Amino acid sequence: MRAANSKYIYGRVPLIHTIIFLIELIMVGRLTAKFNSYYAARPVLTMMITNAVLGGIADTVAQSITAIRQAAVRKQGGVRKDDSLAIEIHELDRKNPLNDRDLIPDSKILPPPFDFERLTRFMAYGFAMAPVQFKWFQFLSRAFPITKSSAFGPALKMVAMDQLVFAPVGIANFFTVMTIAEGGGKRAVAQKLRDMYLPTLKANFMVWPLVQIINFRLMPIQFQLPFVSSVGIAWTAYLSLSNAAEDALDVRSAPISNIPWSLHSERELLRTPSNQLIFNSTQLKTR
Repeated sequence: MRAANSKYIYGRVPLIHTIIFLIELIMVGRLTAKFNSYYAARPVLTMMITNAVLGGIADTVAQSITAIRQAAVRKQGGVRKDDSLAIEIHELDRKNPLNDRDLIPDSKILPPPFDFERLTRFMAYGFAMAPVQFKWFQFLSRAFPITKSSAFGPALKMVAMDQLVFAPVGIANFFTVMTIAEGGGKRAVAQKLRDMYLPTLKANFMVWPLVQIINFRLMPIQFQLPFVSSVGIAWTAYLSLSNAAEDALDVRSAPISNIPWSLHSERELLRTPSNQLIFNSTQLKTR
Protein backbone atom coordinates (compact mmCIF):
# COMPACT_ATOMS: atom_id res chain seq x y z
CA MET A 1 0.00 0.00 0.00
CA ARG A 2 2.83 2.38 0.86
CA ALA A 3 4.40 1.76 -2.55
CA ALA A 4 1.09 2.43 -4.32
CA ASN A 5 0.62 5.64 -2.33
CA SER A 6 3.93 6.98 -3.61
CA LYS A 7 3.32 6.24 -7.30
CA TYR A 8 1.75 8.62 -9.79
CA ILE A 9 0.49 8.12 -13.33
CA TYR A 10 2.36 10.47 -15.67
CA GLY A 11 3.83 12.04 -12.56
CA ARG A 12 0.57 13.71 -11.58
CA VAL A 13 -2.40 11.36 -11.13
CA PRO A 14 -2.01 9.26 -7.94
CA LEU A 15 -2.10 5.52 -8.62
CA ILE A 16 -3.97 4.49 -5.45
CA HIS A 17 -6.69 7.10 -6.05
CA THR A 18 -7.10 5.84 -9.61
CA ILE A 19 -7.41 2.21 -8.50
CA ILE A 20 -10.05 3.08 -5.90
CA PHE A 21 -11.95 5.19 -8.41
CA LEU A 22 -12.00 2.32 -10.93
CA ILE A 23 -13.26 -0.10 -8.27
CA GLU A 24 -16.06 2.32 -7.45
CA LEU A 25 -16.97 2.64 -11.13
CA ILE A 26 -17.16 -1.16 -11.41
CA MET A 27 -19.54 -1.20 -8.44
CA VAL A 28 -21.70 1.47 -10.09
CA GLY A 29 -21.74 -0.56 -13.30
CA ARG A 30 -22.97 -3.65 -11.49
CA LEU A 31 -25.66 -1.66 -9.68
CA THR A 32 -26.79 -0.01 -12.90
CA ALA A 33 -27.04 -3.31 -14.78
CA LYS A 34 -29.43 -4.82 -12.22
CA PHE A 35 -30.88 -1.72 -10.61
CA ASN A 36 -34.53 -2.39 -11.49
CA SER A 37 -34.46 -5.95 -10.13
CA TYR A 38 -32.64 -4.86 -6.97
CA TYR A 39 -35.10 -2.00 -6.48
CA ALA A 40 -38.12 -4.27 -6.97
CA ALA A 41 -36.83 -6.68 -4.31
CA ARG A 42 -35.41 -4.22 -1.74
CA PRO A 43 -35.97 -0.58 -2.69
CA VAL A 44 -34.61 1.09 0.45
CA LEU A 45 -31.49 -1.10 0.68
CA THR A 46 -30.82 -0.53 -3.02
CA MET A 47 -30.98 3.23 -2.47
CA MET A 48 -28.68 2.99 0.53
CA ILE A 49 -26.00 1.03 -1.32
CA THR A 50 -26.26 3.25 -4.41
CA ASN A 51 -25.98 6.41 -2.33
CA ALA A 52 -22.99 5.03 -0.43
CA VAL A 53 -21.08 4.16 -3.61
CA LEU A 54 -21.80 7.51 -5.26
CA GLY A 55 -20.77 9.31 -2.09
CA GLY A 56 -17.53 7.34 -2.13
CA ILE A 57 -16.88 8.41 -5.71
CA ALA A 58 -17.42 12.04 -4.75
CA ASP A 59 -14.94 11.87 -1.90
CA THR A 60 -12.42 10.00 -4.05
CA VAL A 61 -12.67 12.82 -6.60
CA ALA A 62 -12.09 15.39 -3.84
CA GLN A 63 -9.10 13.50 -2.46
CA SER A 64 -7.69 13.09 -5.98
CA ILE A 65 -7.87 16.84 -6.59
CA THR A 66 -5.95 17.41 -3.37
CA ALA A 67 -3.36 14.73 -4.18
CA ILE A 68 -2.76 16.16 -7.65
CA ARG A 69 -2.30 19.56 -6.11
CA GLN A 70 0.06 18.08 -3.54
CA ALA A 71 2.20 16.59 -6.31
CA ALA A 72 2.43 20.02 -7.91
CA VAL A 73 3.44 21.98 -4.81
CA ARG A 74 6.03 19.40 -3.77
CA LYS A 75 8.02 19.94 -6.93
CA GLN A 76 11.36 21.60 -6.32
CA GLY A 77 10.77 25.32 -6.00
CA GLY A 78 7.03 24.94 -5.44
CA VAL A 79 4.36 25.79 -7.97
CA ARG A 80 5.49 27.81 -10.96
CA LYS A 81 3.19 30.50 -12.30
CA ASP A 82 3.32 28.91 -15.73
CA ASP A 83 2.50 25.41 -14.44
CA SER A 84 -0.66 24.39 -16.32
CA LEU A 85 -1.94 22.27 -13.44
CA ALA A 86 -1.42 25.08 -10.95
CA ILE A 87 -3.27 27.47 -13.24
CA GLU A 88 -6.20 25.06 -13.52
CA ILE A 89 -6.39 24.43 -9.77
CA HIS A 90 -6.18 28.10 -8.83
CA GLU A 91 -8.83 28.81 -11.46
CA LEU A 92 -11.20 26.71 -9.32
CA ASP A 93 -10.45 28.89 -6.32
CA ARG A 94 -10.91 32.12 -8.26
CA LYS A 95 -14.32 30.96 -9.53
CA ASN A 96 -15.47 30.14 -6.00
CA PRO A 97 -16.86 33.49 -4.73
CA LEU A 98 -18.77 32.00 -1.81
CA ASN A 99 -15.80 31.10 0.39
CA ASP A 100 -13.29 33.49 1.93
CA ARG A 101 -10.48 30.91 1.67
CA ASP A 102 -9.13 28.72 -1.11
CA LEU A 103 -10.63 25.26 -1.40
CA ILE A 104 -7.20 24.10 -2.51
CA PRO A 105 -4.70 26.48 -0.88
CA ASP A 106 -0.94 26.29 -1.13
CA SER A 107 -0.20 26.25 2.59
CA LYS A 108 -1.95 23.46 4.47
CA ILE A 109 -0.90 20.37 6.35
CA LEU A 110 0.19 17.51 4.16
CA PRO A 111 -2.62 14.91 4.00
CA PRO A 112 -2.21 11.15 3.90
CA PRO A 113 -1.93 10.03 0.24
CA PHE A 114 -5.38 8.46 0.57
CA ASP A 115 -7.59 8.79 3.62
CA PHE A 116 -9.58 5.54 3.84
CA GLU A 117 -11.13 6.61 7.14
CA ARG A 118 -12.56 9.71 5.49
CA LEU A 119 -13.84 7.67 2.55
CA THR A 120 -15.58 5.35 5.01
CA ARG A 121 -17.21 8.31 6.76
CA PHE A 122 -18.60 9.66 3.52
CA MET A 123 -19.90 6.30 2.35
CA ALA A 124 -21.45 5.62 5.75
CA TYR A 125 -23.12 9.03 5.72
CA GLY A 126 -24.58 8.43 2.26
CA PHE A 127 -25.72 4.96 3.31
CA ALA A 128 -27.45 6.24 6.45
CA MET A 129 -29.07 9.27 4.81
CA ALA A 130 -30.54 7.38 1.84
CA PRO A 131 -33.71 6.17 3.64
CA VAL A 132 -34.45 9.72 4.84
CA GLN A 133 -33.97 11.18 1.37
CA PHE A 134 -35.95 8.38 -0.28
CA LYS A 135 -38.89 8.86 2.11
CA TRP A 136 -38.68 12.61 1.57
CA PHE A 137 -38.99 12.20 -2.19
CA GLN A 138 -41.93 9.84 -1.71
CA PHE A 139 -43.62 12.41 0.54
CA LEU A 140 -43.13 15.17 -2.05
CA SER A 141 -44.56 12.94 -4.80
CA ARG A 142 -47.68 12.28 -2.72
CA ALA A 143 -48.09 15.88 -1.57
CA PHE A 144 -47.66 17.38 -5.04
CA PRO A 145 -48.69 14.71 -7.57
CA ILE A 146 -47.65 15.30 -11.17
CA THR A 147 -50.33 14.54 -13.76
CA LYS A 148 -50.53 14.86 -17.53
CA SER A 149 -52.62 18.01 -17.19
CA SER A 150 -50.52 19.50 -14.40
CA ALA A 151 -46.80 18.84 -14.36
CA PHE A 152 -44.71 22.00 -14.11
CA GLY A 153 -46.65 23.56 -11.23
CA PRO A 154 -46.35 20.58 -8.86
CA ALA A 155 -42.67 20.22 -9.80
CA LEU A 156 -42.04 23.84 -8.80
CA LYS A 157 -43.82 23.28 -5.50
CA MET A 158 -41.68 20.21 -4.81
CA VAL A 159 -38.52 22.17 -5.58
CA ALA A 160 -39.60 25.01 -3.30
CA MET A 161 -40.38 22.62 -0.46
CA ASP A 162 -37.13 20.74 -0.98
CA GLN A 163 -34.96 23.86 -1.07
CA LEU A 164 -36.66 25.74 1.75
CA VAL A 165 -37.08 22.82 4.16
CA PHE A 166 -34.84 19.85 3.40
CA ALA A 167 -31.74 21.61 2.03
CA PRO A 168 -31.10 23.95 5.02
CA VAL A 169 -31.61 21.11 7.49
CA GLY A 170 -29.62 18.64 5.39
CA ILE A 171 -26.58 20.90 5.06
CA ALA A 172 -26.54 21.63 8.79
CA ASN A 173 -26.89 17.92 9.49
CA PHE A 174 -24.00 17.10 7.15
CA PHE A 175 -21.50 19.42 8.79
CA THR A 176 -22.68 18.42 12.28
CA VAL A 177 -22.45 14.67 11.67
CA MET A 178 -19.11 14.85 9.85
CA THR A 179 -17.55 17.05 12.52
CA ILE A 180 -18.67 14.69 15.29
CA ALA A 181 -17.46 11.68 13.27
CA GLU A 182 -14.06 13.37 13.02
CA GLY A 183 -13.92 13.64 16.81
CA GLY A 184 -15.12 17.22 17.23
CA GLY A 185 -17.30 18.42 20.09
CA LYS A 186 -19.95 21.11 20.45
CA ARG A 187 -17.45 23.92 20.00
CA ALA A 188 -16.08 22.38 16.80
CA VAL A 189 -19.60 21.90 15.42
CA ALA A 190 -20.52 25.51 16.20
CA GLN A 191 -17.32 26.76 14.56
CA LYS A 192 -17.90 24.64 11.46
CA LEU A 193 -21.48 25.84 11.07
CA ARG A 194 -20.49 29.45 11.65
CA ASP A 195 -17.80 29.33 8.97
CA MET A 196 -19.29 26.98 6.37
CA TYR A 197 -23.10 26.90 6.65
CA LEU A 198 -24.12 30.11 4.86
CA PRO A 199 -21.57 29.86 2.00
CA THR A 200 -22.62 26.27 1.38
CA LEU A 201 -26.33 27.12 1.52
CA LYS A 202 -25.80 29.93 -1.00
CA ALA A 203 -23.94 27.54 -3.30
CA ASN A 204 -26.79 25.05 -2.89
CA PHE A 205 -29.35 27.62 -4.06
CA MET A 206 -27.22 28.32 -7.14
CA VAL A 207 -26.98 24.66 -8.17
CA TRP A 208 -29.87 22.54 -6.97
CA PRO A 209 -33.18 24.24 -7.92
CA LEU A 210 -32.60 23.59 -11.64
CA VAL A 211 -31.39 20.04 -10.98
CA GLN A 212 -34.44 19.30 -8.86
CA ILE A 213 -36.86 20.71 -11.43
CA ILE A 214 -35.46 18.22 -13.94
CA ASN A 215 -35.51 15.50 -11.31
CA PHE A 216 -39.10 15.96 -10.12
CA ARG A 217 -40.45 16.72 -13.59
CA LEU A 218 -38.86 13.90 -15.56
CA MET A 219 -37.56 11.16 -13.25
CA PRO A 220 -39.67 8.26 -11.90
CA ILE A 221 -39.56 7.98 -8.12
CA GLN A 222 -37.11 5.06 -8.13
CA PHE A 223 -34.58 7.08 -10.14
CA GLN A 224 -34.88 10.40 -8.30
CA LEU A 225 -32.37 9.66 -5.55
CA PRO A 226 -29.81 8.00 -7.88
CA PHE A 227 -30.18 10.97 -10.26
CA VAL A 228 -29.45 13.62 -7.65
CA SER A 229 -26.68 11.46 -6.17
CA SER A 230 -25.06 11.18 -9.61
CA VAL A 231 -25.35 14.90 -10.29
CA GLY A 232 -24.28 15.44 -6.71
CA ILE A 233 -20.87 13.85 -7.18
CA ALA A 234 -19.46 17.29 -8.00
CA TRP A 235 -21.52 18.88 -5.22
CA THR A 236 -20.41 16.31 -2.68
CA ALA A 237 -16.79 16.82 -3.73
CA TYR A 238 -17.32 20.54 -3.11
CA LEU A 239 -18.69 19.78 0.37
CA SER A 240 -15.79 17.44 1.00
CA LEU A 241 -13.25 20.08 0.05
CA SER A 242 -15.10 22.75 2.05
CA ASN A 243 -15.32 20.56 5.14
CA ALA A 244 -11.64 19.67 4.98
CA ALA A 245 -10.46 23.18 4.16
CA GLU A 246 -12.07 24.32 7.41
CA ASP A 247 -10.57 21.35 9.30
CA ALA A 248 -7.10 22.12 7.99
CA LEU A 249 -7.42 25.77 8.95
CA ASP A 250 -8.48 24.78 12.48
CA VAL A 251 -5.52 22.40 12.88
CA ARG A 252 -3.01 24.88 11.49
CA SER A 253 -4.19 27.70 13.80
CA ALA A 254 -4.53 25.54 16.93
CA PRO A 255 -1.80 25.23 19.57
CA ILE A 256 0.09 21.96 19.35
CA SER A 257 -1.35 20.86 22.70
CA ASN A 258 -4.89 21.17 21.30
CA ILE A 259 -4.28 19.11 18.18
CA PRO A 260 -5.73 15.57 18.37
CA TRP A 261 -3.17 12.85 19.12
CA SER A 262 -3.59 11.41 15.62
CA LEU A 263 -2.15 14.64 14.21
CA HIS A 264 0.76 15.01 16.65
CA SER A 265 3.00 13.09 14.27
CA GLU A 266 2.49 15.93 11.79
CA ARG A 267 3.25 18.79 14.20
CA GLU A 268 6.64 19.35 12.61
CA LEU A 269 4.84 20.12 9.36
CA LEU A 270 3.39 23.21 11.01
CA ARG A 271 6.91 24.63 10.99
CA THR A 272 7.46 23.85 7.31
CA PRO A 273 7.54 26.85 4.93
CA SER A 274 4.07 27.48 3.61
CA ASN A 275 4.98 26.98 -0.04
CA GLN A 276 5.84 23.35 0.75
CA LEU A 277 2.51 22.47 2.36
CA ILE A 278 -0.85 21.30 1.07
CA PHE A 279 -4.18 20.99 2.81
CA ASN A 280 -6.17 17.97 3.88
CA SER A 281 -9.50 17.97 2.06
CA THR A 282 -12.20 16.01 3.74
CA GLN A 283 -19.16 15.30 1.21
CA LEU A 284 -21.55 18.38 -0.14
CA LYS A 285 -24.94 17.93 -0.52
CA THR A 286 -26.78 15.43 1.61
CA ARG A 287 -28.27 13.85 -1.47
